[in-house]
Amino acid sequence: MKKKIVQVICCIAIILVVLVTGCVSPPKDNKTTSTSGSFFNPGKTDPASSATATPAYVSEVTPYLTATSNSGYRTMPTETPRPGDILCRIYSTKIIEYNKTAIAFDLKNPPMYINYTVKPSNITKHIVYSSKITGEGEKELEIDTYSPISWFEVTVRSRTTGEIYLQDGFGAAKGYNEYLNRTLKVLKRDDLQIEFNGNNITATTSVWVKPAGNFNDTSNFNMTTDCAYFEPNPRDLMPYATATTTATPTYILRSG
Repeated sequence: MKKKIVQVICCIAIILVVLVTGCVSPPKDNKTTSTSGSFFNPGKTDPASSATATPAYVSEVTPYLTATSNSGYRTMPTETPRPGDILCRIYSTKIIEYNKTAIAFDLKNPPMYINYTVKPSNITKHIVYSSKITGEGEKELEIDTYSPISWFEVTVRSRTTGEIYLQDGFGAAKGYNEYLNRTLKVLKRDDLQIEFNGNNITATTSVWVKPAGNFNDTSNFNMTTDCAYFEPNPRDLMPYATATTTATPTYILRSG
């Protein structure tokens, strides 16, 4: 009797379990999220469902469209030169071989620019040396360079006191660099004496000043051919040892 009662109870329990499990619906696809996360990403907020309205203290606008360039460089606008900054040539000369000349000018409105181009004498050196390769003996190396006695110098001084405001030029013999084309800038307001001196060289030089403030009558200047705008900070051209205007000796140097 007891055995049958136990069997009946077991059957009833099984039926109740089946009925309970049949009332629970299976989980749905990930179509709903909460602040605690989505079905496939528990504990994190689904970005697609967490978008909120724009706060009231800002307003949505169309992004500003700007032109882009693939080069990565920006083009700076070209400044229009002012007529008062134009400089005109007041003097030019040419130094050949050995020559010295000087001019005077009362500079009331600086700057003054002195531009020169030089053609130094060129020499060819032949250096004889012993090759380290067995059987080759002595070899000769030919080198072109500037003559050590080729130089050019510009001196700007006060006519009243003789004080030198600027002294520069070309040539290692004078302790100067070897730029073949240079523009020197004079900022001193004074009655100036400008001297040009050279040796074993050909130099073409010119002096430029502003007509405005330096001349009462500027009608003598041809603004299209005799005048130009200069850079505020003139740049020098790099030297190269190829210019030669006169025949030069050849030196034979032997190294032991």
